[in-house]
Amino acid sequence: MITFLSVIEDARKRGVAVGHFNIGNLEQLKAFAHAGIKLNVPVAIGVSEGERAYLGVHHVADLVRSYNTEHAKPAGFRLFLNADHTHSLDKVREAAEAGFDEVLFDGGKLPMAENIAQTKEAVRIAKAINPNIVVEGELGYIGSASEVRKELPAGAAISGEDLTKPEDAKAFVEATGIDMLAPAVGNIHGMFANAPDPALDIARIKAIQTAVGVPLVLHGGSGNTDADFMAAIGAGIAMIHISTELRVAWRKELENSLRAHPDEVAPSKIMPSVVDEVERVALARLRLFNKL
Repeated sequence: MITFLSVIEDARKRGVAVGHFNIGNLEQLKAFAHAGIKLNVPVAIGVSEGERAYLGVHHVADLVRSYNTEHAKPAGFRLFLNADHTHSLDKVREAAEAGFDEVLFDGGKLPMAENIAQTKEAVRIAKAINPNIVVEGELGYIGSASEVRKELPAGAAISGEDLTKPEDAKAFVEATGIDMLAPAVGNIHGMFANAPDPALDIARIKAIQTAVGVPLVLHGGSGNTDADFMAAIGAGIAMIHISTELRVAWRKELENSLRAHPDEVAPSKIMPSVVDEVERVALARLRLFNKL
């Protein structure tokens, strides 16, 4: 049986990272699936609580299963579904019962003791439903929205003193029993309008990886440099989240398509170029993360 954790561990052994892309509609899912199929690599599909409410928890799970039924390879392409940024234990249970491969319980804004207590309970709930589900925890606040920013989000851990400390990460992983950890290492959700994101703290990533042992996840990857991505993978990052830059591509090409077809009302004629553009951006990220 191919599990998501086995795929993550294999990526870590090979010195690559799984690309994680959030979806808000069918066109985005098509684009990411097509990119994964073309390169024959696994792709993680994320849906936050808001995206799940919009798409429907069971509907999105059925769509991902349909792609795997038709296109998955024993070693290569497969979609894995993540209940991204889940803030309540009820939503953890809902995702596990719907057959998600992963759930991220996000207690990053909570005091550490409360984050530990709630994340530990999230692990207990999810694993009781599906022992193979991957449970990810978040330690350190890096903002909460995929958007184009003019300034840092209030309270985001961006300076050395506020970033996740290796000793705290070790205590957090041991106390909660999570399978993967998303630390604050200079990354933020969203991306800046006219500048790259602040540099990642690669030395801290390596120290955290040494301390915790479990795979590390980089959230808020939009806006970071290719060099930082490669260094982060080398230091222990096994999955990278990209959302905002893909949403920007979707929005820009949708506007272009609507201008090019001012009288068109059929989505099947308006949307193909949008799918193609989002796929183009996703392909570039997957090639980079998988060293292709």
